[in-house]
Amino acid sequence: MIAPDLRGFGGSSIDRREIGMDDYASDIVKLMDSLLIEKFAVAGLSMGGYIAFGVLRLARQRVSGFVLADTRSTADTDAGRTARATMLADVRREGVAILPERMIPKLLGETSRSERPEVVATARRLIEANRREGIEAAIYALMRRPDSTGDLCSIDVPTAVVVGHEDALTPPADSEALHRAIRGSRLTVIPRAGHLSNLEVPDAFSTTINEWAVSLPS
Repeated sequence: MIAPDLRGFGGSSIDRREIGMDDYASDIVKLMDSLLIEKFAVAGLSMGGYIAFGVLRLARQRVSGFVLADTRSTADTDAGRTARATMLADVRREGVAILPERMIPKLLGETSRSERPEVVATARRLIEANRREGIEAAIYALMRRPDSTGDLCSIDVPTAVVVGHEDALTPPADSEALHRAIRGSRLTVIPRAGHLSNLEVPDAFSTTINEWAVSLPS
């Protein structure tokens, strides 16, 4: 498994803050090129799902499998873009420190917030570890992401759609729409998990991915 740092996150640098999902996707494809990996499966959670759609647009013939977790295919609504613009302005003015209190109630399900203090602490630590420039670029890319709904009917590789039952940001209805549109896909709704289902209920999430991986071409 390869888990790259996106531009501006982790150990990756960033040279500009106005980028799109296809820029992140291009980085993934170039990484595969550098590692001499011709065919690969793509898994994306939340924003990672939007990037996965970008990889599909750029290198469809190289994608052997697809995981879409706690994500959707549609672009932001007008209200969504307005909310992101407000957050972008706030981050530019006040920094990353404002994000945990605003985002954790949306990112984590009710069960995690009330019963899993260690998950709340981990989510806070992960948010606070990010640099302002990376967050700004991501918000900008999220605001400008394309609608990928038209691509769903053309996905013809083994696909797993995963969502936390308590996901408030991309609720199960969004994943059900993905499942209906992608032929042969398998939908898993993880109980007692929110938007960060992999972090909140890791065993159930891993089991789902491992079961999907069996269907991949060898």
